[in-house]
Amino acid sequence: MNLLALIIVLAYLLGSIPSAVWVGKYFKGIDIREHGSKNAGATNTFRVLGKRYGWLVLVVDVAKGTIASCLPYFFASTWFAGYKDEFLILQLTAAFFAVFGHVFPVFAQFRGGKGVATSLGVIIGINPPAAAVCLAIFLIVFISSGFVSLGSITASLFFPVVSYFLIHDDTRIMIIFTVILGISVIWAHRKNIERLINGTENRMNLFAKKS
Repeated sequence: MNLLALIIVLAYLLGSIPSAVWVGKYFKGIDIREHGSKNAGATNTFRVLGKRYGWLVLVVDVAKGTIASCLPYFFASTWFAGYKDEFLILQLTAAFFAVFGHVFPVFAQFRGGKGVATSLGVIIGINPPAAAVCLAIFLIVFISSGFVSLGSITASLFFPVVSYFLIHDDTRIMIIFTVILGISVIWAHRKNIERLINGTENRMNLFAKKS
């Protein structure tokens, strides 16, 4: 197996770790995909299982994205010394397959989440300053509105611009990646967008106690 194939497989398997599904089944004996919004992600875990398990799922989902995007450092950092663009392509490939694995996990019948937390994870691994700014945008919108989906959509809209100006690099592959990732997150929230427009989207308060 060559290096590219190895990184693709490992990144996909990392992304495929269905933390929300496994946490729900192990601690509560339920499939999180049959409750709440039926989404296998951190937000639905917060709503259905509470903050303790929601934070656990969130941390795991972010971590698996970060680890996946850093795989090239573990296997190829010395091989690609002086070849910045080639190394970036390898890193972005790993990032893509990690998010793909979260959305279509082999360990959970290919029924995963929307990929927001894992996307944040890969951004942390590739461009930490952009991740910090996007996280700040998400928190501002989420805390002020109470809508997780609106925070995610807004941060995704800003991500390509934020990434471009913080990297100070016009690498075509990076621009394409940021645009595709941003659009993918927004597309995953298309039903949320409909509910936001109709006024039927659910708010969430992380500071409230679960009843």
